[in-house]
Amino acid sequence: MSRSAPVVPALVLALVLAACDGGGGQGTPGGPGLRDPYFPKAGNGGYDVTHYDLRLAYDPGSRRLTGTAGITARATQDLSAFDLDLKGLDVRTVTVEGEQARWDRAGQELTVRPRDVLHDGETFQVTVRYAGTPLTLTDQDGSKEGWLPTADGAIALGEPTGSMTWFPGNHHPSDKATYDIAVTVPKGLTAVSDGEPSGETTAGGRTTFSWHTAEPMASYVATVAIGRYQVARSTVGGALPAYVAVDPARAKESRAVLAKLPEVMEWAETNFGPYPFSSTGVIVDRQDEVGYALETQNRPVFPGVLDTDTLVHELVHQWYGNSVTPRTWRDMWLSEGFATYAEWLWNEDQGGDSAQETFDSLYDGDYFGTAEADAAVWAFPPAKPSGAAYISDPPVYWRGAMVLQKIRQTVGDDTFYDIVQGWAAAHRHGNADTAQFTAYVERQAPDKDFGAIWRDWLYGDGKPPHR
Repeated sequence: MSRSAPVVPALVLALVLAACDGGGGQGTPGGPGLRDPYFPKAGNGGYDVTHYDLRLAYDPGSRRLTGTAGITARATQDLSAFDLDLKGLDVRTVTVEGEQARWDRAGQELTVRPRDVLHDGETFQVTVRYAGTPLTLTDQDGSKEGWLPTADGAIALGEPTGSMTWFPGNHHPSDKATYDIAVTVPKGLTAVSDGEPSGETTAGGRTTFSWHTAEPMASYVATVAIGRYQVARSTVGGALPAYVAVDPARAKESRAVLAKLPEVMEWAETNFGPYPFSSTGVIVDRQDEVGYALETQNRPVFPGVLDTDTLVHELVHQWYGNSVTPRTWRDMWLSEGFATYAEWLWNEDQGGDSAQETFDSLYDGDYFGTAEADAAVWAFPPAKPSGAAYISDPPVYWRGAMVLQKIRQTVGDDTFYDIVQGWAAAHRHGNADTAQFTAYVERQAPDKDFGAIWRDWLYGDGKPPHR
C-alpha cells in the first residue's frame, strides 16, 4: 500500500512561502520618477519621505564633501526596490533597516534593493554613506545651481533639481519632509542652514553646526551655506527668532536693506496672514556666477547685492512657494506670481506706483523699456510654460502677477485679501496646483465670473484683450 503525501497546514505553508520571497509578497520596484511635466525623472515613486537626517563634512580647500544621509520614509506600495535621486558623488554603502542593501546607479538614479520586501504603509530607514566633489549644474535656462563654491566656502541652491548634487533623496516639490542637518567645517568657518540652530561643537580643529527644520520642506528650498559670516541673532515681531548671516564683503552695502527685515515681515503678515514658520532670516554671500536670489526656507539666500524689492519677494515666498508649495513644476506661477505681486503691493503701500499702474505699464509695453523685454511677458501663458527651460521666464513671474491683479479687480480688495490669506491657510505646509487655486477662488466669490481670466490670462496664448 502506498502512503499519501502529508497535509501541510495552511499557516505553515504561508510562512514557508514568505521566507522564500524575502519577507512576504513579491513587491514591485518604485518608479524612477514622478512624471513631472517638465522634469519627469525628478522624485521617485513607491514611498514618501518624512524626515532627512544629514551629516555632512566639507573642506573648502579640496572641495570635498563627505556625507551620511539617514532617510525615514513610508512605503506607499509593496516595494522590492526603490530609487533615490543623486547626481555625482560616490556612494560607499547603503543600508535599509540596518541591513546592507544591494544598489546600482544610472544617471541621477540610485536604485536600492533591500534584503526584504518593504510593505505598503511600512515606515523604514535608509542610510546612504557617500563622498566626493559635489557638482554645480547648469540649468536649461543657463543658470547655475547645485553646490556652488564661494571664495571661502560654498552655497547649496536647489531650484529646480540642484539638491540632488549634495544629498540623496526624493527630489520633487510634492514630497516634503522635516530635516536635521549637521555640517562640519574647519574651525573659523560657519555653516548655516534652514530652520533653527540646534547645537555647535568644536573638536580637533573642526566645528559642527547643527540645524533643525520642524516644518515640512521641499528639498529645492533646503540649503547649506558655508563661509566666514557676520552673524546676528534677534527677534522680529517681539518673538519670532531671526538669524542673519552676511559675508563681511557684503555687510556695508546690505546694512540698510537688512534693517527693513522686521518691517517687511510685519507688512507681509498683515497682507498674507500668520507667518508659517518658526524662524526667519537672511543669508547674504558673494557668488558672482549666480544671478538670482532663492527663497530657501526660513532664510533666503542672496548671493549678490541685496535690494528691498528682492527681500520682499523672497520673504513672501515663505508663504507662497515654501509653505504652499507647487504640486509640480508646471505650477511654478503659484509661487513666483504671488511673490512678484507682493513686490507690487509693497511699492503701492510705500507710496510708489499702485499695482494697477504697474499692471498697466506692463500691458502697454512701457515697463522694461525695450520692445524685446516687454514682448517676453507674452511669450506663453503663466500656467503653461513652454518647457523646462522656461519655468523661470517673465510670463511665470510678471503675467502670473497680472492674473492676481485681474482677480483683485474682479472681487475688490476685501475679498481679494480674504482669498490670498485663505489660500495660504488652507494649504499651509502642503502642496497645491493651479486647478485647486482656480476652484478656491471661485468658491470664495461665487457671484463673480472668472472664465475670461482663466481662459485669456492664465491659460491663453498671446496678449489678452484688456480695455
